[in-house]
Amino acid sequence: MTTTTANTPQTMLSRIIAAGTHQRVLAFASLVVLLIGFSIASPNFMQTSNMIAILQATSVNGVLAVAVTLVIITGGIDLSVGTMMTFCAVITGVVLTYAGMPLLLGVFAAIATGALCGSMSGTFVAKMKIPPFIATLGMMLILKGLSLVISGTRPIYFNDTPGFSLISRGSIIGDIFPAMPIPNGVLILFIVAGVTAYILNRTVLGRYCFALGSNEESVRLSGVNTDRWKIAIYALAGGIVGIAGLLIASRLNSAQPALGLGYELEAIAAVVIGGTSLSGGRGSILGSLIGALIMAVLTNGLRVLSVAQEWQTVVTGAIIILAVYADMMRRKGAS
Repeated sequence: MTTTTANTPQTMLSRIIAAGTHQRVLAFASLVVLLIGFSIASPNFMQTSNMIAILQATSVNGVLAVAVTLVIITGGIDLSVGTMMTFCAVITGVVLTYAGMPLLLGVFAAIATGALCGSMSGTFVAKMKIPPFIATLGMMLILKGLSLVISGTRPIYFNDTPGFSLISRGSIIGDIFPAMPIPNGVLILFIVAGVTAYILNRTVLGRYCFALGSNEESVRLSGVNTDRWKIAIYALAGGIVGIAGLLIASRLNSAQPALGLGYELEAIAAVVIGGTSLSGGRGSILGSLIGALIMAVLTNGLRVLSVAQEWQTVVTGAIIILAVYADMMRRKGAS
């Protein structure tokens, strides 16, 4: 009897890992199929410049997907990441362009702004008990409006900030290995993903992230201050969104206050495609990266094939529905 009880958590953990691995393998196989299919359909698809463009596009959505992964694993959702990214970019523009502050201070401002916004969302969810969907929807609209108000509805350019565009478009790897001009934005994505994966799998914060998504009430009854940990997780996710704001502003060399809406849906789709469950308690950073790559390859491939933007949007919407349906089927099969 004792042996059975002791092995139960291990058995459950093994099943969760096996299910997550299976989904990641399927997602990776889908990515390979897309790459082969678009390569056959267009000889221009596999050109080096196009591969770099795909990686560059993945950098922003990938960082957002990493942030959303943390929130969804807790059983929540964050619809504000797109406009939060824009708001962080606008604040960076205010600090660097309007105030003329040093570059490092602008970088800190973006990350700190994201963490503050994330902690506010976490407070709405944890302390005020507002459903995550409603809380982050409200934050999405608030940040959208603040971005327009602070910028005066006009883009903020970084022409007078030397080195800012290099954050995303420069290539440290290319300077060392000229044959591999991988943009810094991609390098930053993998650094963020690696650090976040370590936090998720090797720290107390990560363990509580999964625990909150699996059974928050049990965690609370065990004496853990679940509100504090949930706010911390939302704040961490917000800080990561701030990095995405830096990347998008650096790539455009401007903070575009009207930008942001729609990014949250692509990030959520990438996370679900990668195997993170919308019901919480299961997910991985690697899976989310694969999902982000799938979204970027699909969008780029359709563009290379000259598919109209309107139909690209239709395809993206269909993928979101299919990804959520697949998650529902996985949960039904697991139960």
